[in-house]
Amino acid sequence: MEKIIFTKMSGAGNNFVFIDERENSEIIFSADLIKKLCDSKTGIGADGLLLIKDKNGFDFEMQYFNADGTTNTLCGNGARCAIKFANDTNRLSSVNAKFLSNGIIYTGLVIEDELVRFDFKPPGKIKLNFKVKASDQLITANYSDTGSPHVVIKINDVLENPQNPFSNYDQLMEFPVYDIGKEIRNLPEFAPDGTNVNFIKIVNDSILIRTFERGVENETLACGTGSVASALVVNLTSNISPPIKLITKSGEHLTVDFEKNNNIFENVSLTGSAKTIFIGEYYLNL
Repeated sequence: MEKIIFTKMSGAGNNFVFIDERENSEIIFSADLIKKLCDSKTGIGADGLLLIKDKNGFDFEMQYFNADGTTNTLCGNGARCAIKFANDTNRLSSVNAKFLSNGIIYTGLVIEDELVRFDFKPPGKIKLNFKVKASDQLITANYSDTGSPHVVIKINDVLENPQNPFSNYDQLMEFPVYDIGKEIRNLPEFAPDGTNVNFIKIVNDSILIRTFERGVENETLACGTGSVASALVVNLTSNISPPIKLITKSGEHLTVDFEKNNNIFENVSLTGSAKTIFIGEYYLNL
């Protein structure tokens, strides 16, 4: 009976199926198989799947797939877990990691056994204070591409709007993230691929964050690229200095650090927990 050997990992609550090509060299991971593996009812259950390969000149190569089988995007928490996975499988010669994903070179650092930093490239497009229409209302939004596209909505702005359509929701945890996030994710201005949608609330110098992720098509317990996008937006719009702490839906903290010169972001990084949950076997013909 054909089987897949896998590792289930969590990055601050963002959970992933990890596949080591060394142990699964005969398996072809089609979009249909990836969707089946990520399905919590008929498979293992995960927000995404990462295939780890050996690569000459690098510690490893990482290929990330969303839960719906789509790819060619960056996953920050997945990358942090990949660095830990590479360390656990003896691919790293030191605490520093250098790896390849989507043809791009990335680096990271194992700070402690379950505390990992991932180094981002400078963000792509950033757009501030524009309007999106959702729930029959115009909502102030921001946008940042941190390897994956993200809309960032400051719940402070929404709730303080005199025409606030969400007056029944006093706190971020009560806000209808799924309904509004799904609507914005599919707006025509973000076609054809759509966008991720982050809802944040600034409390002192920290950020509470909830994220609707495309590809998962639901809210996740944490989102790394969304946390970075939100931190950069908050720095530009609310002048909060790095390092910036984000408190995710899981309750775990992520830290975004960066340098800014003439409004150009450099040395952007994401730090947080990366944990192995369990190791198992999935039988394809069961």
